[in-house]
Amino acid sequence: MKESEIESWLKSRIEGLGGLWLKFVSPGNDGVPDRVAIFPDGRTVFVELKTAMGRLSRVQRYQIRRLRERHQQVCVVYGKRGAVDFIRDMADYVTSSGEYRDEGYAPYEEYELEGGDAE
Repeated sequence: MKESEIESWLKSRIEGLGGLWLKFVSPGNDGVPDRVAIFPDGRTVFVELKTAMGRLSRVQRYQIRRLRERHQQVCVVYGKRGAVDFIRDMADYVTSSGEYRDEGYAPYEEYELEGGDAE
């Protein structure tokens, strides 16, 4: 499934939960997450979308680390399976950062991003 199809599917589900699904653009800050999900209960989640086999670039890992250091929730969603798991957790009010892959959810507290700072 293409990233754009996953994005469209997620948008409809986030809005179905009463949330907003906004494109995140930050001029001069390459590698920031693709989207911001804002929920009616006040939660804000930065979301990076990838295909099932996608990989984070070094600058994306750096930007995610910067957000997490400031106590922001950041999730990386891989493929349709990851999107389904992400929506399930958001509906259940999960508030930790992590990755959603075919193998399931891995919180960043247990699975730290690999790699160093951006060059």
